[in-house]
Amino acid sequence: MLQITEGDAHRARWIYTGIAYAALLAAVTWSLVDRRAAPQPLLTVALSVIAAIWIAVIAKWWPVWPRDRVWAVVAYLGLLATSTALISTSDSFSSYVWIGFPYAFAFFPARWAVFAVTANAISTFVIQEGAFETSPYVVMMAVAGPVIFAGWVAGLESERRKQAISQLTETNERLAKAMEENAGLHAQLLVQAREAGVLDERQRMAREIHDTLAQELAALIRQLHAANRVREQPEKWQHHMDQVQLLAERGLSEARRSVQALRPAPLENSRLPEAIAEMARNWSQASGVPVRTETTGTPEPLIPGIEVALFRVAQEALANIAKHAGATRAGITLSYMDDVVLLDVRDDGVGFEPDAAEPGDASGYGLGTMRQRLLGVGGTLEIESTPGEGTAIGASVPAIRAEAGAQTEGEAVS
Repeated sequence: MLQITEGDAHRARWIYTGIAYAALLAAVTWSLVDRRAAPQPLLTVALSVIAAIWIAVIAKWWPVWPRDRVWAVVAYLGLLATSTALISTSDSFSSYVWIGFPYAFAFFPARWAVFAVTANAISTFVIQEGAFETSPYVVMMAVAGPVIFAGWVAGLESERRKQAISQLTETNERLAKAMEENAGLHAQLLVQAREAGVLDERQRMAREIHDTLAQELAALIRQLHAANRVREQPEKWQHHMDQVQLLAERGLSEARRSVQALRPAPLENSRLPEAIAEMARNWSQASGVPVRTETTGTPEPLIPGIEVALFRVAQEALANIAKHAGATRAGITLSYMDDVVLLDVRDDGVGFEPDAAEPGDASGYGLGTMRQRLLGVGGTLEIESTPGEGTAIGASVPAIRAEAGAQTEGEAVS
């Protein structure tokens, strides 16, 4: 059943009260003007006063079903009693007793209001003069019975529909709220994933700088100190200066490689499938191992962090194949699905025990680094390998489209 608000109940109270007093005043006035309509004017006036008081009582304690069901029944029975008494004294109150019909629907739900309406109609009919010339039982059976049955069924069906609509509305509201909460959680997870990716990248850069640039610079400084001690010995001095030049060139090369690692050059001007295919061709030419690349689904631009992670995983997996697998062929499959993007790298090499070892690639990165890269963007890594039967590496990442991300090129993390 639809709920009635306090504002609706307040308005209904004054509307019904005004209508009731207006009908009562019109009936009393007519009974006093037409003496034939009211043979006992004093009794008519007294009953009218009682009816007016009862209307005021109803207005003060306005019944709202089902808050106070007992009072609703009492209020309507009192209204019915006063109406019946008034019409028994004067036919002029026929214009008043009809207020029992709207009051019935104001007091009760539909399937109960039909009983109240029927009771009001029967009491009005049987109390009037000459009504018993036709058997009241015939009236009740012929008129009230079908009305009650039809009203009961219609009211019950109406309330069922109202309850179904109410439940559907509540379900939709809960679903909308759940979707809002899920959207908030999804956004929070994305932020956390990006922050984790940034932190991982900082840690990776710190390790790389420590392992490459810092050591190269430390060795360069040692060579300069050694060259300074042999200034008077040209051959030794030249040897140290040659080492200084070599270390400086290596350091510059490492610095450039570290900068390029932030955003792979192939991804700057190409989409991910084309960038992986180009990288695989270059790798195949350098390693001499044929590699077949394939893309399934509809390629869509992903946020930079995810594309970089997939590109690096493919790159590192191929580097591992070249260094450790001894493979005769390899394959890469990039699959775009509704919610995830899958990357599979396979080879027919010597294989290994995934739980026993993690072969490193040419850059010094192994399976642990691949997992860290994928974890930074909410992805996972699966390894399938058996000695002598080759290796399959599967990466899975959420399919977060570029337009859905609040990340710019400069904010991309690998």
